[in-house]
Amino acid sequence: MDVPDLFSLEGKVALVTGARRGLGRAIALAFAGAGADVAVCDVETEGDELEAVTEEVKKLGRHALATQTDVSRKSEVDNLVQKVVDELGTIDILVNNAAIGTTGVAYEPPFFETPESEWDRVIDVNLKGNYFCSSAAGKIMIERRRGNIISIASVDGIMSGWAKNLLPPELTEHMERPLSASPYQVSKAGIIMLTKVLARQLSSYGIRVNAIAPTGVKTEVLRVLWSAPDKLKYYEDRVPLGRIAEPGDIAGVALFLASDAASYVTGQTLIADGGILA
Repeated sequence: MDVPDLFSLEGKVALVTGARRGLGRAIALAFAGAGADVAVCDVETEGDELEAVTEEVKKLGRHALATQTDVSRKSEVDNLVQKVVDELGTIDILVNNAAIGTTGVAYEPPFFETPESEWDRVIDVNLKGNYFCSSAAGKIMIERRRGNIISIASVDGIMSGWAKNLLPPELTEHMERPLSASPYQVSKAGIIMLTKVLARQLSSYGIRVNAIAPTGVKTEVLRVLWSAPDKLKYYEDRVPLGRIAEPGDIAGVALFLASDAASYVTGQTLIADGGILA
């Protein structure tokens, strides 16, 4: 097998959650470019963004499917997986990308004042949703004794909070120490452990399970959070590689993990942070 073949997804079917824009969209298109048929889902479908992704997939010569799905609801996930199997034949690759953040930046509201409803919603979408999708798609993979599950975690699930020197002074001057935990960080840490547990349990069926832990990626979410250009520049200047990740940077990591190039990699969380944790 030559090197290009190692990264081919020809004949594979991938399901990418949270794919109407940003990182999910980039991963869906990267997989289609590598030869996979791609199903995408998102809880939001306003503006035809999700359908636009499927049109781009089709332009690459691949089959595509778009479905509105709330991954925090098991019944909707089960229906999604069945629809993908019915229309595209199977699921070879699952990318758990759907996620939501907490209100405002990571330390607002203060940790002990975070509403129970916010804890519930973040954990339901980010962690339970990951489990529901992995379980439903995993059953299909077990029957076929092969498959690949990739989850998008975060460096927020590894460290307890952003280091002060990565944030603009006006956001940190009131802080006595780095940011404390939040539902988002806890959910991402849970994904990292869930990845290890699933990798152990599914390895005997030929199923690989891995995660990617990016730092800030230049998506719509980051632009909203860091609305002022000087805030983005402040952060960018402190990333060792000197730039904020583009969605394609992380999509490339996902393509590696989905391909035969990573055939001996399972149970791992691949950090893609531009050197921040180095």
